[in-house]
Amino acid sequence: MIAPADHLTPDALERAQRHLVAKAIAEFAHERLISPERRDDGGWRLTVPLGDAEYLFDAVRAELDHWIVDEDSIRRLVRGTATDLDAQQLILELQPQLGLSDELLPLYLEEIASTLAGSMFKIAQGGPTADALADADFQTVEAAMTEGHPGFVANNGRIGFGVSDHAAFAPEAGRPFRLVWTAARRSSSHLALGAGIDEEQLLSGELSAAERDRFATRLRDLGEDPADFHLLPVHPWQWENRVAITFAPDLARRDLVLIGESDDEYRAQQSVRTMFNTSHPHRHYVKTALAVQNMGFLRGLSPAYMRVTPAINDWVAELAAGDDTLRDAGFRVLRERASIGYTGDVYHRTAEPSAHRKMLAALWRESPVPLVSGSQRLATLASLLHRDGEGRSVVGALVRASGIPAAEWVRSALRAYLRPVVHCLLAHDLAFMPHGENLILILDEHVPTGVFMKDIGEEVALLSARTLPEDVRRIVSPVDDEEKALAIFTDVFDGVLRHLAGILHVDGVLPEIEFWRLVAETVDEHAAEHPHLDSLVDLRADSFAHSCLNRLQLRNTLRMVDLADQSSSLMYAGRLENPIGRARIPQPAARETVGG
Repeated sequence: MIAPADHLTPDALERAQRHLVAKAIAEFAHERLISPERRDDGGWRLTVPLGDAEYLFDAVRAELDHWIVDEDSIRRLVRGTATDLDAQQLILELQPQLGLSDELLPLYLEEIASTLAGSMFKIAQGGPTADALADADFQTVEAAMTEGHPGFVANNGRIGFGVSDHAAFAPEAGRPFRLVWTAARRSSSHLALGAGIDEEQLLSGELSAAERDRFATRLRDLGEDPADFHLLPVHPWQWENRVAITFAPDLARRDLVLIGESDDEYRAQQSVRTMFNTSHPHRHYVKTALAVQNMGFLRGLSPAYMRVTPAINDWVAELAAGDDTLRDAGFRVLRERASIGYTGDVYHRTAEPSAHRKMLAALWRESPVPLVSGSQRLATLASLLHRDGEGRSVVGALVRASGIPAAEWVRSALRAYLRPVVHCLLAHDLAFMPHGENLILILDEHVPTGVFMKDIGEEVALLSARTLPEDVRRIVSPVDDEEKALAIFTDVFDGVLRHLAGILHVDGVLPEIEFWRLVAETVDEHAAEHPHLDSLVDLRADSFAHSCLNRLQLRNTLRMVDLADQSSSLMYAGRLENPIGRARIPQPAARETVGG
């Protein structure tokens, strides 16, 4: 076991700095915030607007203006003298180009420092090799992920966690912990339940009879009637740092009551605030509010959203289950079956909403464990973008272990991942947030054969005006056809596939041109099989608007987007050439006339 700060060493810092500087150069260049110049020797030079430093490095420029920077090649020179790499110093030197305000600069630098701290923790801990991860169990893979979001530079902020909190609750620590259970007075809280489940079924499935008796006894000992309360799980950090202080009056008047810890142990998932039950893996995930600052948001959970979360999940799940194409692709959603929020606090009586209204809520999400069988295994989609401590890729290990040609493996992966999200958009105007952490792969003999989509209630959007049941209307967010296509172009092509293509290419597993031909093939096959879906959403257009993530965080590291109107918050940097545009990869003649 590592002592809380033993991971903060010069050697670990040097590795963490080099990796983060490489990522910053790559992603800032990708978003056209900086413009490295070619050197005569074929390498690249980045000059900075503040100071006398220049950065020399080698890189591969791939499709979608993707920069694959050779970490070992980076040198920082000041008037010709080599100096140490320092990601925070790079941010200072680039401040004018990044558009960081003086007010937000220290906050962003703090997120960079926290990202470095997390990286050093992972370096000190080591981790399984890529070959081992290709055969590892679900939660071993989950805890081994080191990169976080592949596009964001400051992606591991977790501002609010202390060093002991990180060791106890960070997903990469892989340590089990128990949830705190509170009781919330029914008149001050709301429990929402999905179709086919009632409160008794939920609680009897999640808690033992002994636990429930213990909780009820605690309430009776205080002179309260257990029937007057809902049971509300709370993250231990949230209890210690927020609830016991911020909601002290509510606790004192016993609208909220601390009733004990769970018997079951849980492990944090990559999203930090979602917990997997390691004692009984078939039981639900539990997602709770966790008021730490990370990647542009305070990670609360809205009681208002919780009121309709199960209804939204039921609607999406019913749609997916009734669609033959989605069913044949092995696409399923993990339903959020129940949710609860506390609203009896003073913060819900203020004129304006605030983060304080999102500090006491939770939901229960289906576990995928009982939904697979036989030789099927589970692994986060993020694992396909993971490299181990020696730089070896998990996707390369999976391809080798599968024993099939790389192109065949990629084709299967795209049919499991890309095909269903394309179909959801074109057939139903439905968009998810399909990045690595939000999908779970179903692997059979090391080959992806299906996916589970999660985080439905907060992330799903219906991108056209349509009449829906009242409890589901929140997801309606109409946009024009060009922006609708960005649900694939930005979130899938740019957000996931450009990174996957780059790894396969530089590792010599599959040339990127072959990768994108397979992407085009997947899109064309879907079009040929669904001619009635011919529409103005053109996934074979020659270019698309370049929607940028880091620009959002740099503009406001505290609140990247307005969650109620995300479309108006987007920031663009010109256009990107579509790697499967018709000018690059012509469509087969037989398919050019699909749909008339």
